Amino acid sequence: MQATVEEKRAAAFAESSPRSLTRAFADLRDGFAARELWSHLGWQDIKQRYRRSVLGPFWITISQAVIALGLGLLYGVLFGQNFQTFLPYVLTGLITWTFIQNCLTEGMETFIANEGLIKHLPAPISIYTLRTVWRQFLMFAHNAIVYVVVVGIFFVNLSQPYATSDQDGICRPGLTCHPGLSWQWLLGLPGFILVILNMAWITMFFGIISTRFRDFPQLINAIVQLMFYLTPIVWPIDQLTSPAGPRHNLAHIVLPIIKLNPIYHLIQVVRAPFIGQVVSPWSYVVCGGMAIVGWFVTVFMMRNYRARISYWV
Repeated sequence: MQATVEEKRAAAFAESSPRSLTRAFADLRDGFAARELWSHLGWQDIKQRYRRSVLGPFWITISQAVIALGLGLLYGVLFGQNFQTFLPYVLTGLITWTFIQNCLTEGMETFIANEGLIKHLPAPISIYTLRTVWRQFLMFAHNAIVYVVVVGIFFVNLSQPYATSDQDGICRPGLTCHPGLSWQWLLGLPGFILVILNMAWITMFFGIISTRFRDFPQLINAIVQLMFYLTPIVWPIDQLTSPAGPRHNLAHIVLPIIKLNPIYHLIQVVRAPFIGQVVSPWSYVVCGGMAIVGWFVTVFMMRNYRARISYWV
């Protein structure tokens, strides 16, 4: 009986201690349970940003359409791509990249920007992470309107099968295979869920570090700008290996580096199914592994530092 009492005391102490995994998991559980709060705050952020605007949040849609059209025309001409299939490629890449980029950049400010609420509202810190990710999801949904319009216009072109690096249209290893739009379009939905899971832990993880070290956002912002050019978003990865395009002596070195780029896989699990391409199983492995390892590390980060955030902001 004495051992049982001691065990209960130890368990009660662990639950009451601010540095415990139980408190960290409870924070996540309570944060998800308060979905009415963080969803309302996310909607208010969008409304506040476009207050007194005639078109409101649809300016997000218009700006994304203009950027995608401009880059699609420019890079399509530079790389000699078929505009009917290259524009959807650029558009879906940009939409997914915008979601990832905003989660990274605004996620680092998620606790700093909510300083007033953190100091005066006794709520789980995961609420502010969910608020940020939900706000970016709403912006993604507005941008998706452009995708629906573009797919409607170029549906016939996207439905025709081809292999972008081979003239005979046969899918071989190493090529970007395009069997055409089909029921596999639905694979883009679980792909996007994987992206959201990764962006949620990244927002929490980077948010905690940025709250403690205020120079960290400047470093990440510089890296994010570099990653945009290193990731095949507005340029096709087949340009490195296509016999019809310029051959690069370092292609055998650059290509493996690109395929180790986690952002490339996060974009590919969403973009490829939405434009009728085949997703490499390696992309799902990378995204799933990132989510598992990332949340594991983030929970331990919350265990050690979640109670200090109110003092750091």
